[in-house]
Amino acid sequence: MDALARKLECYTIEDIYALSNGQRAELIDGEMYMMATPSRIHQKLVMILLNSIFNHIRDKNGDCEVYPSPFAVFLNADDKTYLEPDISVICDKNKLTEEGCNGAPDWIIEIVSFSSRQMDYNKKLFKYRTAGVREYWIVDPVKQLIMVYNFEHDAFEQYSFTDKVKGGIFEDFEIDFSEISLE
Repeated sequence: MDALARKLECYTIEDIYALSNGQRAELIDGEMYMMATPSRIHQKLVMILLNSIFNHIRDKNGDCEVYPSPFAVFLNADDKTYLEPDISVICDKNKLTEEGCNGAPDWIIEIVSFSSRQMDYNKKLFKYRTAGVREYWIVDPVKQLIMVYNFEHDAFEQYSFTDKVKGGIFEDFEIDFSEISLE
């Protein structure tokens, strides 16, 4: 298949479901992006952040739910966008189905890896913002940076791995990144 024919091909969620066992991909506007196996550091960060968020919600008797990847997020009302954010926080339980989340989660965290850098910083930033995600964190272990996009208040803040970072959708929640060891 030549480059022009590939460019014209439009994938759907059915193509995601047809992938062979163990293969993972995301779909943005009909374009499929294969996903690499995450690194140990990536998985460690997911676990630490997920546990912190889960414990906060539980301790506050909150109504939100938190899910790690692989967890299906169907952002749009079509079959051409399917994402698996590293961490998804959903506060509207009407969006939850057995398959995943229909619509925008309230808070998404993506841990940047070498293969996902362009997606996390560009395509996903745009998609999450326009779909109605309230807050989006990009956690970059290589650059030791956390970019926090609070779309509800049209605000952006950048932090380092030496800072305490407040979660915007929870007023009394913060994560002290200086306490996280990446070794």
